[in-house]
Amino acid sequence: MEISILQLSQGAKKAKGITVIIDVFRAYTTENWAFQQGAKRIYPVPEIEVALELGRQNPQWLVAGEREGKKLPGFDFGNSPHEISQHNLSGKTLVHCTSAGTQGIAAATQADEILVAALVNAKATADYIASKKPAYVSLVCMGKADVEPTEEDTYCAEYIESLLLGKGFDQKAVIEELRLGEGARFFDPANVGFSPPEDFYLCTEFDRFDNVLKVFYDENGLAYVNKFEKKD
Repeated sequence: MEISILQLSQGAKKAKGITVIIDVFRAYTTENWAFQQGAKRIYPVPEIEVALELGRQNPQWLVAGEREGKKLPGFDFGNSPHEISQHNLSGKTLVHCTSAGTQGIAAATQADEILVAALVNAKATADYIASKKPAYVSLVCMGKADVEPTEEDTYCAEYIESLLLGKGFDQKAVIEELRLGEGARFFDPANVGFSPPEDFYLCTEFDRFDNVLKVFYDENGLAYVNKFEKKD
């Protein structure tokens, strides 16, 4: 098994084999929580206008997302896992548009299959990959606004790699480092309205969920994320 850790959409374009698009702060933590709250399907789209148009065409759908971390006009939710965790999404379809995570799915055109992950479902993702015994695994870290790499996404990729290779990984040390580094923004009073401290704790809860979140395509060729259900 050849494992590559790649960065941003440029890396996603090079990804091959089983490809994992990673966004810890906060896109794929939010999607894990959306499924926890009962969502049945999530459409990740890169463009704001596409997200809004899907919402207009499907009034029963909900639209979530951000730019510069903030909820967008006309959207039902921002990109906060804490916000999503407070709502009942049973049976709902969600459109999700973010500046980093959702961009990676669109860019990974050479992947054999695409998964999405954060720290909250990293082990489940690694277990799925191990069960498939692929020749190639690409772990794509989407970083900050798909512009610069970030430590939380790279740590998540390194954690998944450590699980696949049977190596040790110091979760506690990583959480402490993130609290003082990229995670410090969650504790800035200026950000509390759209990026609350609760988000930091939810995003750094290793392996809370056993979700394997996989990208599928609907009858119109539009990518959507759903939980992979193992058949007995």
